[in-house]
Amino acid sequence: MQATGGAPLNDPAAGSAGDAGASDAGATGEPAVVRRGARRMGLLVAVAVAVYVLDLISKTVVVSVLEGGDPVTVISEVLRLRVIRNPGAAFSIGTGMTVIFTVIAAIVVVAILRTARRLRSLPWALTLGLLLGGALGNLTDRVFRAPAPLQGHVVDWIEVFPATGFPVFNVADSAIVCGGIIAVFLAWRGYQMDGTRAGAETEPSGTSPGRPAAGGGDAGSGESHG
Repeated sequence: MQATGGAPLNDPAAGSAGDAGASDAGATGEPAVVRRGARRMGLLVAVAVAVYVLDLISKTVVVSVLEGGDPVTVISEVLRLRVIRNPGAAFSIGTGMTVIFTVIAAIVVVAILRTARRLRSLPWALTLGLLLGGALGNLTDRVFRAPAPLQGHVVDWIEVFPATGFPVFNVADSAIVCGGIIAVFLAWRGYQMDGTRAGAETEPSGTSPGRPAAGGGDAGSGESHG
């Protein structure tokens, strides 16, 4: 049986073509999502590596050049370089809890890596990269530096506004603080790690703004016109 002006009803070829189109749409959509996730993961890794390497190199240099000597003033009353060994957390907090902070840092690293599996957001990739690089930088000190494994003291060497008593910090601390501030902002604005935004209105699939859904224009076709 054949419908007027159309393809034969129950035509297997037509059904196969439709199935093939649906399969192609799914096949092209899924790799795009995977590629986007891979790019975001690549950015996270690149930022984390950059922070980690910069932190490691800077600590190595200041320990060999500045440790044991007088502080070096870079900008009077604003910036001074002074090496200290910090057994506590960032900005010399909790100096008597070295092992606990080591365990916490390791947990943070694992949590970031697990969260990154569903990462699709560019800002969140940058944020997690900063947090991961900073956490790994200080964790390396805690694991490998004196006085003992897992009890190592973190090398801090950046001192701003010395007269105020502001805690001495390092590159890893700076990355952690910056990443934390960005994370709070993204959460406040509703940006999700999967690339969506909480509360954002989306159009139904297959429709466009100002255009009725398929079949909506035919709703009155069966009504009599008097």
